[in-house]
This record gives sequence, C-alpha cells and structure tokens, in this order.
Amino acid sequence: MAKDAFEVVDHLGWTAERQLHVIGVSMGGMIVQEMACLEPQRVASLSLISTAAQLMNTIGYFEHLRRRVEIFIPKSMDAQLAEVKSRVSSIWLSEPDADGGFPTNGDHFAAQELKKRQDTDGFTRKGFLCQAVAVGWHKKTADQLQQMAEKVGRQRIQVMHGTIDNLITFPHAAILVDALGGEGAGITNVIFPGRGHYLPLEERQAFRRLIEAMIEKTEAL
Repeated sequence: MAKDAFEVVDHLGWTAERQLHVIGVSMGGMIVQEMACLEPQRVASLSLISTAAQLMNTIGYFEHLRRRVEIFIPKSMDAQLAEVKSRVSSIWLSEPDADGGFPTNGDHFAAQELKKRQDTDGFTRKGFLCQAVAVGWHKKTADQLQQMAEKVGRQRIQVMHGTIDNLITFPHAAILVDALGGEGAGITNVIFPGRGHYLPLEERQAFRRLIEAMIEKTEAL
C-alpha cells in the first residue's frame, strides 16, 4: 500500500526531495511508516496518529484474545455502532455536532457509520478481513525506526495518541516514540488526555493546528 501511495504522488509529479507532508491515522500510520522507510528523502514531515510500530498485547492475554476474537464475530448493527462508539471519548460523543447537522457528535458519528456499513460494495467483509490481517502483520523494529528517523530527520516527525484509545492502546505510542529516538532527540510527542482513537474528529481544531505548525516548521528547515 505504501508503494501504491507513491505511484499516486509520482503520477501527480510530486517527486522532489522533502516535498511530501505525510499524515497517517491508525492503519494509515502504519502505511506511512513504510513510505518513510522506503523513500525517507522525499518526506518533509511525518505525522503518526493513533498508530503503532506493531500491535502488542498491552491489556493482558485473555482480554487481548477476547478483543481479537470479537472482531470476527458477526454482530447486529446496534452492537456494531456501540463498539465503534467505544473507540472515542464519551464526552465528545455527547457534545453538540461540530458541523451542525445533527444534535450531537454521537448522532453524526452513528449516521456516518450506518452509511458506510450499508455500502456493501465499498465496505466488504473481505476488505475488512484484509485490513485486519495487514494491521496484524505490520512490524517495524526499533532498528528500522531508528534508521528511518535518522534519514527523515527527527525534527520532522510527530506522534499523537489519545490516552483512552482502546483500538491501538496508549502504550503503543510510548513504544513508538522511544523507538524513533525519543523527545530528547527531537521527536514531537503529543498526548491527548481522555481522547480515543479518532483524534482528527475528537480534537479537530487542535489537530489542524498541530499539522499546520509541523508543516510550517519543516518547510523552514
């Protein structure tokens, strides 16, 4: 998938060094790690959101096993919506809809999920299973991340994570930051207390400011 992304940007003519501001959320964060390892000289900035170098058991064996098994068990639509909603802050869900079209963020979020899951051509079980396998197979070692960080430049890399993320749990962020070299070496580490997996939704304004600030900083390097 990283190579697919490079094919797209190559087609657009974005081939110069330090031209790409790369942002990846969750599985997307794993894909952009691969991109940065493949062609680090093309990366102007690298933002890794709610992601991991590899999935690890941070919640105990049986709870980890239960969650992995539940991914593949068919559920009612209500149960699916409840599960997806559990990945974001309950406070954010209860707040007024940021776009104004629904009573609350939770109502808007549920409507988007319903629309997606009713699209049987675009949201297939095969696609879901392939995504789960791809995420499970992703692995970047500490040595690989160290080399990537050196070639990209640590001042060009930021990691963001919510403390109540229950999909890719918060300890994954600390492991990733440490493997990249740590804050003392220049990695930007942004922690969102009380926020879950979908930071671009839960912290829309702060997320935008952080991305804009990283782009501005790295364009000046």
